[in-house]
Amino acid sequence: MERDAERGRMLVEESREAVVVLDERDVVVLASRRARQSIDGIVEGQSLPLGVLSGERGLVPLVVPYEVDGGVERLVYLSREGDLAAYEELRAGFTAAVSHELRTPLARLLSLLETAMLPGEDVASLVEQARAEVEQVRELIDEVLFLSELESGARVVALGAVPILPELELAAAELEERAGRAGVALRVEGDDSIELPLRPRMVRVIAQNLTENAIRYAGPGAAFTISVERIDGEIVLRGADDGVGASEAELARLFERFYRADRARASRGTGLGLAIVKHIVTQSGGVVEARAGATGRGLEIRCTYPSR
Repeated sequence: MERDAERGRMLVEESREAVVVLDERDVVVLASRRARQSIDGIVEGQSLPLGVLSGERGLVPLVVPYEVDGGVERLVYLSREGDLAAYEELRAGFTAAVSHELRTPLARLLSLLETAMLPGEDVASLVEQARAEVEQVRELIDEVLFLSELESGARVVALGAVPILPELELAAAELEERAGRAGVALRVEGDDSIELPLRPRMVRVIAQNLTENAIRYAGPGAAFTISVERIDGEIVLRGADDGVGASEAELARLFERFYRADRARASRGTGLGLAIVKHIVTQSGGVVEARAGATGRGLEIRCTYPSR
């Protein structure tokens, strides 16, 4: 029973929605982090602020009553007026972007297949190029689905704290051969006692995407370091390279879906890796930002969490 209760508390706490659990007297039994941060006056153990359930605060409540230990409690989902319209606008834009990104590899694939039908062509080489285009489409679809699951809440990002350094080392080991082919040296550094509220799989996704970004764009001869450390009372998970870097204008857009700088457009990247990093970090209570490298070269992606 205690384990079930703790599991239920964690699911409410980490929900992407503003969720509260009320007892029969409208006292807040549980509240998600988002509810506490986005709605003034919501405190566990205190009465729900007036106007929250009536809609006077611009909130739309969805109330789910249930019985527990002979009493009645209510699970209340709170959304703001206009959220649905904003979501539909976002969904439409996302769908259009995905369609646009799929057209390019599919057009190249069609061209390669048509060329392979011509007499005297190197069919084996063309088939290999076509295979690469199919792989590009597969990677794009996988990342679109993963990002959609993150945004919908279908992917649980955090269920408890885990040691970070071992997961960073696993991710780097998986990409070491690929980094070597690109001429990028990989390093992993940090304090092995540091934990963060992330599932191990999500830590590896962050590390893999940051590392792949450096492999694709830092350039031959660059070094990339992924690290975790305590700085000024905060925990910082950081990926930094000393490669070609990004301009100030590019830094502001790196976390946008499908964004790639002009010089990166020839890359096989999907333009979703850093968007996925941002969603995982923000959903688990952190903040992510892009900076120019400390030496004036390269790129640093910094994920910052309150120290536990």
